[in-house]
Amino acid sequence: MAEFLMPILGADMTAGTLVEWRKQPGDAVRRGDIIAEVETDKADVEVEIFMNGVLEHILVEPGEKVPVGTPLAIITLAAGEEAPAAAPAPVPPPAAALPVAQPSRARPAAAAAGRAATSPAARQLAAELHVDLATVAGTGPGGRIQRRDIQAAAQTQRAARPPAAAEPNRRTRMRQAIAAAMARSSREIPHFYLTSTIDMARAVAWLSEENKRRKVADRLLYGVLLIKATALALRAVPELNASWVDERVVTHESVHTGIAVSLPGGGLIAPALHDADRQSLDELMKNLRDLVMRARAGSLRSSEMSDPTVTITSLGEEGAEAVSGLIYPPQVALIGFGRLLERPMSVGGQVVSRPVIIATLAADHRAADGHRASRFLTALERLLQEPEKL
Repeated sequence: MAEFLMPILGADMTAGTLVEWRKQPGDAVRRGDIIAEVETDKADVEVEIFMNGVLEHILVEPGEKVPVGTPLAIITLAAGEEAPAAAPAPVPPPAAALPVAQPSRARPAAAAAGRAATSPAARQLAAELHVDLATVAGTGPGGRIQRRDIQAAAQTQRAARPPAAAEPNRRTRMRQAIAAAMARSSREIPHFYLTSTIDMARAVAWLSEENKRRKVADRLLYGVLLIKATALALRAVPELNASWVDERVVTHESVHTGIAVSLPGGGLIAPALHDADRQSLDELMKNLRDLVMRARAGSLRSSEMSDPTVTITSLGEEGAEAVSGLIYPPQVALIGFGRLLERPMSVGGQVVSRPVIIATLAADHRAADGHRASRFLTALERLLQEPEKL
């Protein structure tokens, strides 16, 4: 037997609300299966399981908010299977910052049956969106009304309140979560910053020629060049692809780049592009589009929320010239890219206009120093001068 626990989906998470079970008692589960959906302050996240076996007992019902690490279910392991060791987890903010009720392990059958028709999370969302439950058809087991049913009903009936005011509680909680994480970052991490102005002429020219040979749907954005070059540069300076845990640096073998994504209703989330250094540009482009789409639709996986080893923020074509960000703990680095600019540069003894980008590295002085950080920016610039090799 093994316990399936409420996972940590980011360093600022102290608790999560179980929205829905995707598996039921008696169902077989395999590594990578989506077993449940959990609501955090930032998103609804599809939670994966990393063991093979059978879901034996459910300990927490949909609608309950429980602390990180709370057993959610009991899994009977398959023959020869061992429960996965708990990965080193980032230290969350003090529990007092977000008080939550402890779950009740034993529930009277009558009480469970009494709320079977509508999950508490769905009932709360219905109140927020002004949806009449009597008009909603449930699609869950036994006709149970779930959050997705409420969301569909709200879109169908075009409720009186505009979309911008639909979920004030979620947006407020997101801003509070971001504020807590960034305050902790500013307070605990000794930041230092280095910047480099990178000549992007070769990268822009290569990308233009490359895209001429492609169908519109298959064209690359220059952002994927930045992601791939950043991931490869981290191989040369692994101290920046690391976490600060238990007063020491823990370096990571894999490079999982957290991509900062702005959300339509406001706020920011930075899910992981896994193994960005090992993906081709085509794979990165496909996976980046998918990740951004799902981040904005609120359908991320738990591994995408918990795995980033470094964060990249790019302001795009309409952003500022440069960005100096705060590191997301327990990571030790954040790389920011401003928009593409035209700047005069000296090339071969002549002053010419060139497209450039300003890259800013925020680094944790406990894990790295200026020399290492400079090596990273030098490697990043070198890689972007040879875009055909990325």
